[in-house]
Amino acid sequence: MNVIRFTDLCADGKVAGQRVFIRADLNVPQNDAGDITEDTRVRASVPCIQLALDSGAAVMVTSHLGRPTEGEFKPADSLAPVAKRLAELLGREVPLVANWVDGVDVKPGQVVLLENCRVNKGEKKNDPALAKKLAALCDIYVNDAFGTAHRAEATTYGIAQYAKIASAGPLLAAEMDAITKALAQPKRPLVAIVAGSKVSTKLTILKSLSANVDQLIVGGGIANTFMLASGLKIGKSLAEPDLLDQAKAVIESMRARGADVPIPVDVVTAKTFAADAPATVKGANDVADDDLILDIGPKTAEMLAAQLREAGTIVWNGPLGVFEFDAFANGTKTVAHAIAESAAFSIAGGGDTLAAIAKYGIEDKIGYISTGGGAFLEVLEGKTLPAFEILSKRAAG
Repeated sequence: MNVIRFTDLCADGKVAGQRVFIRADLNVPQNDAGDITEDTRVRASVPCIQLALDSGAAVMVTSHLGRPTEGEFKPADSLAPVAKRLAELLGREVPLVANWVDGVDVKPGQVVLLENCRVNKGEKKNDPALAKKLAALCDIYVNDAFGTAHRAEATTYGIAQYAKIASAGPLLAAEMDAITKALAQPKRPLVAIVAGSKVSTKLTILKSLSANVDQLIVGGGIANTFMLASGLKIGKSLAEPDLLDQAKAVIESMRARGADVPIPVDVVTAKTFAADAPATVKGANDVADDDLILDIGPKTAEMLAAQLREAGTIVWNGPLGVFEFDAFANGTKTVAHAIAESAAFSIAGGGDTLAAIAKYGIEDKIGYISTGGGAFLEVLEGKTLPAFEILSKRAAG
């Protein structure tokens, strides 16, 4: 995908003295006292901001935080904790500016954080009048927020339409490159892992991937539905019996291309859903009527691990069992380590997936860890994200 890259503008000396507006994703979790509990997104935004400062720009940064009501600012909506953390990471003062739509006072070499952009009326509906005002604030617009790339809002889309120059920040560009490498130009075999509690929430992803991947590994409640579609009993496990035809269609779509959806040969069951429930390994044919399947069994885990070690590209979204409970974590752990050991290019995304990667300490063994939840899923569905669309239009035109 052809876009203007902010790193190129900086390298070409086109940023010095310019007013740069960076849309970052600083939507971080906070506790009841308002303290940031996990600052990955803030840390991920620093390289772009530092690059703009080092290039001599006057830098404005904004983000949404939570779900504020447009036009009604409340203290809980404030980016103040983010400004404080950003100042610590940058080693300089980061003033927080409220009511900034009609003008911002910032000089080259300075950075300011513009208060929660979703408080502005017209932000979510991508109001053209607001977008034009935002574009007038800057010489160069930089989108560095992949987590919001699936939304067409004033700070993610409209401003890019009207700004003099619209570019992709290093974080957004890295996501584009990783997605292209994994899905548009993959090294084969391409293996996708799609797991989660419901087929219904991932059905379009499963259908889209089934037309492209060489192996489609399903896990969690999704795997239970596929087991049911294959004629196996799953006891009282979480599944969606009304979607059996859809699951069969995915299996057939894969089979028609000489590809497959591996169905578990063994599972780990319990009688209740609890961390201390006794775990029993059973053959996939031996599930009792009162069993809950909470993980794939060791034979299945090793079978999948062997396939992953031979993969050329791996796309991973979702754990394979209830990995939060140690008795039902072996499937996810085995697969996670197989991905880490594989020579394949791997891209992983989704909150639970990132939690599993952190739990097993394999962050440095994954080719690319996506920062976007909904945006990552929409890419897997085969959708063109609005942020990518407008940036490529601007680059072309």
